[in-house]
Amino acid sequence: MNGHPHKHAKHDEQKGDGPLPRLIAWELTRTCNLSCIHCRAASIDKPYPNELTTEECMNLLDEVASFASPIMILTGGEPLLRPDVFEIAAYGTQIGLRMVLATNGLLIDTETTKQMREASIQRVSISLDGATADSHDKFRQVAGAFAGSLRGIDLLKKASVEFQINTTITRENLHELPDIQKLAEDLGAAAHHIFLLVPTGRGKDFKEQEIAAKDYEQTLHWFYDQSDMVDMQLKATCAPHYYRIMRQRAKEDGKKITVESHGMDAVTRGCLGGTAFLFISHVGQVQP
Repeated sequence: MNGHPHKHAKHDEQKGDGPLPRLIAWELTRTCNLSCIHCRAASIDKPYPNELTTEECMNLLDEVASFASPIMILTGGEPLLRPDVFEIAAYGTQIGLRMVLATNGLLIDTETTKQMREASIQRVSISLDGATADSHDKFRQVAGAFAGSLRGIDLLKKASVEFQINTTITRENLHELPDIQKLAEDLGAAAHHIFLLVPTGRGKDFKEQEIAAKDYEQTLHWFYDQSDMVDMQLKATCAPHYYRIMRQRAKEDGKKITVESHGMDAVTRGCLGGTAFLFISHVGQVQP
């Protein structure tokens, strides 16, 4: 099974008066070249005021490194729209942080994959919310988004840059989930992370697409079963019920839940919010 920065990372549980962040999602920019219908940031393709400067970004990384050594997810918007993204990533690596990148993949080319390697970006995540161009592009509201993501993945593979696939589950694509996971496996992804729809940003207008409680339960049981069937690390995010299901099923199967066998799902109790996760906005606002 492929390695995963979450899976074997050593974490100090506490320092000072509270737990340390294990994971920081940093919205380097809110600008995006897509207009996804479920986007929590409601990002569009325009400049946003008051985004952090390069110097401010470096200072922020110094501040983080002074008290923790989390995985830093450089996200957006579309982080590749920031011309200094690799300078920021390289500096984070230099001071001992583990840098990963979340992108839609459309802007990946041979030069960006070279810069990813030079900056020691440990993993790139690309979202696929459909197993076909029709379904994925409907989510993204841009024709050709699916083909662009696959093209980006192919370039990552050629450059030996590890990648994972992220999928947001809705009523519209729930039936495609097995096909999306099979596609992720066939593409050579190191991991497949599923997210349950969080109705915020543009997602507020998409609330009716939240899956029913029965489907939620069945999907997470199916996902647990898949952990023994695929050569990828699997993780359910924003799905706290999965912690209960994982514990129940592991007990029934006589298995022990460990970080080595189940990654961060073994220690997060289903949700990192408020305990080991931080979100930093494009203007530097910190949220749990």
